[in-house]
Amino acid sequence: MNDNGGAYTKMTRYSKFKTTMSSFEAGFQFLLERPWTSLTSLVMAGLVVYYHLKVVAPVKFICKKGSQLEKLFRKSLPVANEMFKPTIWCFEARFQTVFASVCRAFIPDIPYRREILKLSDDGEVGLDWLDNDKDGKTSEQEYCGPIILFLPGLTGDSQSEYIKSFINVAHRDLNAKCVVFNFRGRGGHAITTPKTYCAANGDDLNEVLCHIKKLHPKAPVMAVGVSLGGILLSNYLSQEGEKAREKLVAAMAISVCFDCFKGTESLEKYGMNRMLNRHLASCLVDSIKEVRHHFDSNALYNLEKVFSSGTIREFDSTFTAPLFGYSDVKDYYTNATIAGKIHKIRIPYLALNAEDDPFQPGDSLPYEEVARSDYASMLSTKYGGHIGFMEGFFPSRYHFSDRVFQQYAGAVFHHLDEFRSLNQKE
Repeated sequence: MNDNGGAYTKMTRYSKFKTTMSSFEAGFQFLLERPWTSLTSLVMAGLVVYYHLKVVAPVKFICKKGSQLEKLFRKSLPVANEMFKPTIWCFEARFQTVFASVCRAFIPDIPYRREILKLSDDGEVGLDWLDNDKDGKTSEQEYCGPIILFLPGLTGDSQSEYIKSFINVAHRDLNAKCVVFNFRGRGGHAITTPKTYCAANGDDLNEVLCHIKKLHPKAPVMAVGVSLGGILLSNYLSQEGEKAREKLVAAMAISVCFDCFKGTESLEKYGMNRMLNRHLASCLVDSIKEVRHHFDSNALYNLEKVFSSGTIREFDSTFTAPLFGYSDVKDYYTNATIAGKIHKIRIPYLALNAEDDPFQPGDSLPYEEVARSDYASMLSTKYGGHIGFMEGFFPSRYHFSDRVFQQYAGAVFHHLDEFRSLNQKE
């Protein structure tokens, strides 16, 4: 019986081996007869291997070692311990930038409440409010729930796709009152004076923050700046220093260019970078053409040169720099550059950047400066593009940046006393 049983087992194994070999031969023959299928399979297999070896990487968390801020973030920012896995078929920087915008384009417009704020120089800006569920129960003066102020990018406004995604997260997950600061001439409200906006001048932002605190003196306010909005916010915080604590409990900057010289150099490279550059420059030029009557009689500008600007640098050289009193574009970019000023930021501050951002090359991110600060911190990913951060094989309208924002803002308002204690420790 034992001999027969052993023989049966050997025959069974041989039969399985023959079946396996037959399947292998059939599959091999199938690929030989269909070379394109074979090549595609090899390419896909190579992509998967490359993706897991070279693309997927840990999120970098930069913060002063042993600081109170680091301890707070370690317990409230799970994303800081993740591997960032960008969308496998779309991890390249420019694709991330463009396709993330396409995905977010399906987010419906938000029905804001528009407020026109008249500024001290008779200029006007549009503030778009989205109230939360508690607003009807308390007066503005008594409201003490969270408020989040959003600053859009260079040509953005309150209906920009990335702003809507953050607003929806803030409203849905944090029950926060949200307000978007549309820069002068943006958000469908034309300028009323011959002045627009720039990355280094925080006068308008200061007036907006003072207005918010006057309306809601008891409410904790956090500010979130994206791209140029983040540069403006960061510069404002470095200029205000400890005085910023009177208006804000924390801040976040997303896809910010820390070095304006390196950023413009990157955008002027040939290829898709240059295409993005020209598109943004065209948008800026068009916005001035619509209101040229405010600038026609001013000898500071040669509007024909302004209107022929093909890059952001050319527009800043012919229009932005003279408008805000800078001697030239180099003077403007020196003042707008955040690197070298981070130590002046004196409230909790989180930056989120991708190292392949075409607007901010990864080799110029100020890691060492951030690591020395008691207040600043940074999360960076190897891939992610500019305001991209798409993840998952089938990306949704909400991306990694939304998760970071949700966790950070949630930490600020859920551990408000601890964040306020950071601002009072000096």
